[in-house]
Amino acid sequence: MTIHDTRDRPLRDLRISVTDRCNFRCVYCMPKELFGSEHAFLPRSEILSFEEITRLARLFADEGVRKLRITGGEPLVRHEIEQLIGMLADIPGIDDITLTTNASLLTPQRAAALRAAGLDRVTVSLDAIDDGVFRRINDVDYPVARVLEGIEAASDAGLGPVKINMVVKRGLNHDQILPMADYFRNSDHILRFIEFMDVGNSNGWRMADVVTAAEIRDTLHQAWPIEPLDPNYTGEVASRYRYADGGGEVGIITSVTEPFCGTCTRARLSAQGELFTCLFAEGGHDFRYLMRQEQASDEAITQRIQSLWSARSDRYSELRTEETAGQRKVEMSFIGG
Repeated sequence: MTIHDTRDRPLRDLRISVTDRCNFRCVYCMPKELFGSEHAFLPRSEILSFEEITRLARLFADEGVRKLRITGGEPLVRHEIEQLIGMLADIPGIDDITLTTNASLLTPQRAAALRAAGLDRVTVSLDAIDDGVFRRINDVDYPVARVLEGIEAASDAGLGPVKINMVVKRGLNHDQILPMADYFRNSDHILRFIEFMDVGNSNGWRMADVVTAAEIRDTLHQAWPIEPLDPNYTGEVASRYRYADGGGEVGIITSVTEPFCGTCTRARLSAQGELFTCLFAEGGHDFRYLMRQEQASDEAITQRIQSLWSARSDRYSELRTEETAGQRKVEMSFIGG
């Protein structure tokens, strides 16, 4: 069974945040002035257990979800995450399980264990290839070389092709577009540039800071001509391109200037069990309360999923203005992007 929302978009993807904690303090996501030593993260008792996550994922699979993405925070700080991957891999109907990570904890042993548990692929966040720029962005003095080691560990473990996500912000790292492209060209990895988005309210977003998809395409094309590729599937977030000289594939995620709301098939589950039907939502729907306080049956939870998705009309990126960008929204670190 597949349910559709008011714009006839099916529910196909569920992004699951397993923690609100991260060991980086990236300036566009969890800046230190807001997520410093005094910041109160969720206590363990308020975070969904592996059993609760698996139960919800199974019910979502019954409603048409085929792809799960594990996010955070940084998901690899969640203790024994491999156990959860194994539990999710056993759910009938799930075709693809991926994980988004900063790769700081992605050792060869960890990558092999994740693959053995049933993880299919990883996406690695890396916003600069220049070590000094990257250290300034992550704000914990973490070196690029260690992230690159994590990428290779994932690839060696069979968790590829590894996708590399680079958020591009003017004045911060826009000069890294070509160096990043040059580094990952002719590799087995796929670099994806992401327009700087107004997720949450802590990153000081301004339209003037957005390096547009058109600018990114032009920059790449002038260095190495690129040609458009068809999407791998309906609802794919990245516009795909290939280098004309055979140097591989590159992608651009264009949520700000070229919205793709019309094909969005994604729901997001926070670490504490709130369901969000849009990355830019102001609030979520509490499934932890349903399970714990109300001790709801599978049928009751399924009905809630169906009612929420069938009523969904979200299209924030199509409506975005400087004014709406200032509205209160859930933080990216809370639902994992």
